[in-house]
Amino acid sequence: MRVLLVEDTQAILKAVRQGLEEEGFAVDVATDGEEADVKCRSTSYDVVVLDIMLPKVDGITLLKRWRGAGINTHVLMLTAKTTKPDTVAGLDAGADDYLTKPFDMEELFARIRALVRRGHQQKDPVLRCYDLEIDTAARTVRRAGTVIHLTPREYALLEFLAFHRGKVVTRSMIWEHLYDEYDENTSNVVDVYIRYLRNKVDKGFDPPLILTRWGEGYMLRGDDDPPPAAK
Repeated sequence: MRVLLVEDTQAILKAVRQGLEEEGFAVDVATDGEEADVKCRSTSYDVVVLDIMLPKVDGITLLKRWRGAGINTHVLMLTAKTTKPDTVAGLDAGADDYLTKPFDMEELFARIRALVRRGHQQKDPVLRCYDLEIDTAARTVRRAGTVIHLTPREYALLEFLAFHRGKVVTRSMIWEHLYDEYDENTSNVVDVYIRYLRNKVDKGFDPPLILTRWGEGYMLRGDDDPPPAAK
């Protein structure tokens, strides 16, 4: 999933960005309110982690502008302000969650994952497709009880397909949500990772779950998709 991290303290920015990337997130960063505004209006993020105290435009003002413009991206406020009025102000401005500094990194990741699930109307942290189970909290994958070891990028792609199970996702959708602004890969890397996933998730199992819709994109098999014809 793709996250916009808005933070002007370089030490925090570096630590959180590195941690999110190790968790498999694609991360864009902004160090002031104006830069964050441009990026949030031009890119579809799954979650924005937004500090309140920012240069140029503060986080509360920025969030009010986004909500007023109809931008519904889930926002987690990250701030050193700890009083109740500050919390209320952030939530009333349209924040979906609120975390104060200093914070535990694992709690931050858990809250971000919860917001991602909420964005897909998925309360259960375990996504299921036939005999495939994806635990979005533990970031583990099993098929027919067998543990499947995936790289962070492979996992992110499978999770994205699972959140859209039964629906076609285009290459551009995958690229937009799984790759950050600094990624130098070419667009055909999506096809490469689909092949990697098939070798791990589908090879040796039945039915195949990762489907190609020629000229459209890819999808994870839905309950209504017919099984492949018998040979």
